[in-house]
Amino acid sequence: MPSYTPPLRDMQFVLHDVLHVTDDFKVMPKHAEIDADTISAVLEEGGKFASEVIFPLNQIGDTQGCTLDRDTHEVSTPDGFKDAFDQYVQGGWPALSCDPAYGGQGLPIVVNQCFYEMLNSGNQAWTMYPGLSHGAYEALHAHGTEAQKALYLPKLTSGEWTGTMCLTEPHCGTDLGLLRTKAEAQADGTYRITGNKIFISAGEHNMVSNIVHLVLARLPDAPAGSKGISLFVVPKFNVNDDGSLGERNGIYCGGLEHKMGIHGNATCQMVLDGAVGTMVGQPNKGLAAMFVMMNAARIGVGMQSLGLTEVAYQNAVAYAKDRIQSRSLTGPKDISKPADSILVHPDVRKMLLTAKAYAEGGRALSLYCALLIDRELNHPDATVRADSAEMVALLTPIVKAFITDNAWTATSACMQVFGGHGFIREWGMEQYVRDARINMIYEGTNTIQSLDLLGRKVLGNQGATLKKFGAHITELVMAEQGNEDMAEFINPLAKLGQQMTQFTGEIGYKAMQNADEVGAAAVDYLRVAGHLVFGYFWARMAQVALQKIAEGNRDTFYQAKLQTARFYFAKLFPETASLMATARAGSAVLMETDAVFA
Repeated sequence: MPSYTPPLRDMQFVLHDVLHVTDDFKVMPKHAEIDADTISAVLEEGGKFASEVIFPLNQIGDTQGCTLDRDTHEVSTPDGFKDAFDQYVQGGWPALSCDPAYGGQGLPIVVNQCFYEMLNSGNQAWTMYPGLSHGAYEALHAHGTEAQKALYLPKLTSGEWTGTMCLTEPHCGTDLGLLRTKAEAQADGTYRITGNKIFISAGEHNMVSNIVHLVLARLPDAPAGSKGISLFVVPKFNVNDDGSLGERNGIYCGGLEHKMGIHGNATCQMVLDGAVGTMVGQPNKGLAAMFVMMNAARIGVGMQSLGLTEVAYQNAVAYAKDRIQSRSLTGPKDISKPADSILVHPDVRKMLLTAKAYAEGGRALSLYCALLIDRELNHPDATVRADSAEMVALLTPIVKAFITDNAWTATSACMQVFGGHGFIREWGMEQYVRDARINMIYEGTNTIQSLDLLGRKVLGNQGATLKKFGAHITELVMAEQGNEDMAEFINPLAKLGQQMTQFTGEIGYKAMQNADEVGAAAVDYLRVAGHLVFGYFWARMAQVALQKIAEGNRDTFYQAKLQTARFYFAKLFPETASLMATARAGSAVLMETDAVFA
């Protein structure tokens, strides 16, 4: 049986030693009173919920899955899921970072992000139910009318209702401009919505009394393509003016998808048959409103994979310590036993360190992004708010794609540590691999994220935002120039920072001649950018560890952090050289291949 211990020590390190989050909070009136002790208390209790309540249900959910009653269109979740959700609501966890005006606790996003990492380690399939609800809350909070906010936000904040986003249709995935779902205006100001949606996570379940669907649909006179999409809020049960539930609405689950992983989450085919909805935002501007939820979901998917990487690593390292097999190549290490622990073997350590480096690098990046969102929403300086929003936009596709790609690598490596036992269900490792694989597809495939990063976020403004991130790297490099202890971290980071400028310029120039050059280079480019960002945070973490050690701190945590940083720069960071080579190879070897597919 697998196990899970919340990584509270590492979270505290990132929050306070690296990011110094409470310094930021002091200048935000909304969060000025929040200190390290408050954060610690919240995360300790959150860790207990993740490890003690939902983690024991992870394998149960995978084995049982969800079931659909085709007569009633009701979906039952696995044993224990509803009870766990009730405990989640009773504990006030849905309200953690929500607006106090709607019953929220108003805590910083960065605290909520830590909590969600632990939830995802505990049980990704279960966590997707409240995770999507929080995204629906964010979209309505940003773009809903006052009436919609008053009607829906208190229930989403309390967890009494959950939410979804209904985008994908059978004939279109990422290309939402092709969607066909129709919305027809009614005399009372509502709309009747008809169409079919697929792959709707948490689209139907038995854990709450109502589900609030955010649905993309097209008005009769809407322009073609993505410019003609509107957003509607469509509840499972219509809601009366006093907040009580009315009649069943015309939206229901027509089928469940049988998936490779996340069996405990109901991935639904949703049918809209004249369902009643109200418009969110302006006509034909629905995609912009939905992007609030989509961007939150993209960071959330990165957190899903971060959680899986962490829990897979914990179980793999525990197994490696206990499993004895063969002797060390340099001679027996434990003569009291017939063989040594597999932890003596270099490649086993490489697999474990890969997972550890990707987990801890991903944690630093994702918490930094959460802090940026807190600044964007709450900092008194308008310039800081704008700069933070710009940086979040740049880093979001990296959080989503780089962390999920890394999780696929890391969970596969951790399963490999178990050898044949890794493929046996009772150990739990093969589930982590299956669950991790879908995150590379969710909320826009990682290729879409790569195109977004290179085409829109970098080339779209001639690299201006990328240069702003580069300025942080330059500041760190200059601060540590001449420090021999930091050279092994700073030198490769500085070199890649310089290469990135030329690399980006080359691709941009080629793209001006042939747009396919962007498509050919984008995935490789995002991984290079991901390593640049991870390298920056690993250098900062090494910097802190060295300072603590120099001060006489003998906590082995800092030694471990330093050793993991060395591994990252020596064994993972050099991937950038091959990535830049393949990106520079261009599009011809991909596009001039018609004979291959004849």
